[in-house]
Amino acid sequence: MKAHAAQHSIQLVVSQLLVTEAFYGGILELPLQRSFTSPGAPEHIVLDMGGIAIVFVEENDVLRTHPILAHRLGMFPRGNGLTLHFEVQNIEEISDAIIEEDMEILYPLEIKPYGIKEMWCFDPDGYLVVLDEPLASGRNGH
Repeated sequence: MKAHAAQHSIQLVVSQLLVTEAFYGGILELPLQRSFTSPGAPEHIVLDMGGIAIVFVEENDVLRTHPILAHRLGMFPRGNGLTLHFEVQNIEEISDAIIEEDMEILYPLEIKPYGIKEMWCFDPDGYLVVLDEPLASGRNGH
């Protein structure tokens, strides 16, 4: 049985679910859900985005369930070649929180000529995250 209602999903391996939950749910204020799991099944967090869900699972649980992946998971750093894009609200507050947490920022918050505020940072596991917020005038049609 799937842990989400979305038709498609992407599973990302993370070091610690609590840290991932604090970043995506706490700092970015995205609608995360802890899934109810069967006894013995890996605990995970789901970010259901309509037609697609991102499922976060701890590496230890993945290795316990699929030990054959141990070599491959150790070959490359997490997030290599993957970028997650999210439209957020209150991007200034999010930027301040990311700076306060001393997280790595690739491109600091700036206003782009195409009508958005944007910043690029890395999540706690090294996945590249692009955050944007439409300028207020774009939302209100001014």
